[in-house]
Amino acid sequence: MSPAPIELHRLGRRPYQPVWEAMRELTDCRDEHTPDQFWLVEHDPVFTQGQAGKPEHLLMPGDIPVVNTDRGGQVTYHGPGQVVLYPLLDVRRGRIGVRELVSALENAVIDVLARLGVDAWAKPDAPGVYTRTVMGEAKIASLGLRIRRGASYHGVALNVDGDLSPFGRINPCGYAGMQVTRLGDLVTLDDGADIGGALALALAEQLGRSLVDSAS
Repeated sequence: MSPAPIELHRLGRRPYQPVWEAMRELTDCRDEHTPDQFWLVEHDPVFTQGQAGKPEHLLMPGDIPVVNTDRGGQVTYHGPGQVVLYPLLDVRRGRIGVRELVSALENAVIDVLARLGVDAWAKPDAPGVYTRTVMGEAKIASLGLRIRRGASYHGVALNVDGDLSPFGRINPCGYAGMQVTRLGDLVTLDDGADIGGALALALAEQLGRSLVDSAS
């Protein structure tokens, strides 16, 4: 029997902390009947620090709040103009390995960018997605996961058309001097382009699953 479709939930723009708490609550309350879900969200400006995050990578947070989270990885920035996709999956039920899920997230971003004419790639030693700019290699999507009680949360953030200057206040993902770019600097985006929806569909395809939009 084919697995049930993954439910896509579009949350709009939300503060980071309540969404993180809601992800944890869903994960902790899961049972065998809880559907797999993708959450699409755009966050208010925030720096998030991973479990192993080192404070020296926060250079000048200033007026942007810092939230210490339970995901993997170091510090990153979330803000308006960035598509964030959280896969809330029962990985035990779906028999999805952590490395498999990381690769699926990276490849989903790469697929979406390829359809827009942007060449991008993943790096085995530095999770995320990278592309080429006039300044050289730059990161366009950041990734961090947590597996808890056999389920995944946190996910991937793709820079679409937001302000990138806050990345200058940190060492992105723990790398001093890392260049960061956004999709809007690489291609002309159509008004109303559903980059988030395209990313969710691409991830479902990577996982061999179907997707149903809860808003439809």
